[in-house]
Amino acid sequence: MTGWGIEGFSGMRGARGLPHNTASRGRLANGAARSPAPLATFPMPHFSPLSSPSFQPSCELCREAGGVLVFQAAQWRVIRAEDAAFPAFYRVVWRAHVAEWSDLTLAEQASLMGAVGAVERVLRDALAPTKINLASLGNVVPHLHWHVIARFDWDSRFPAPVWAAPVREVAPVPAARLRTPLPELDARVARAVAALAPAA
Repeated sequence: MTGWGIEGFSGMRGARGLPHNTASRGRLANGAARSPAPLATFPMPHFSPLSSPSFQPSCELCREAGGVLVFQAAQWRVIRAEDAAFPAFYRVVWRAHVAEWSDLTLAEQASLMGAVGAVERVLRDALAPTKINLASLGNVVPHLHWHVIARFDWDSRFPAPVWAAPVREVAPVPAARLRTPLPELDARVARAVAALAPAA
């Protein structure tokens, strides 16, 4: 489901100027290679709408997960958009129906951005993308959510936003080009955000 995500573009941000492909990742201080941590399976969560006075039956993000549900906490959930052109496209969705960032308290903003940052770090570590794009739009669905998108110099729209017109064909298909398969990527994202909040 990608129609509601094609909203326009309000901004991208890098990760504090850090290099995207660091040779030191996965190495200990003495240069020895670090063994990758074993990947435990992560149970697929079940989406349940938030029972709250803020629930809006007409709002797609109140009624539905909004994509492949990766993790659901009490205040927010993480989903992966089902977009063949951008397979590593995640959204962190605030569960209560609010339209604007300033509708949240400072503590709620910190909780939500903690989840956004955790998703970004997993995408950088697992995929070594050319860039991570972050955006919060909501022009089509005014329910607060953040897009966290791994971008690659080979993708169909790079360096333009994902909402721009395609400029190249991509073969093989984008999901096959990722160095980490999507089920494993989802499990890594789920583990990272689960460390921030208990599952709802």
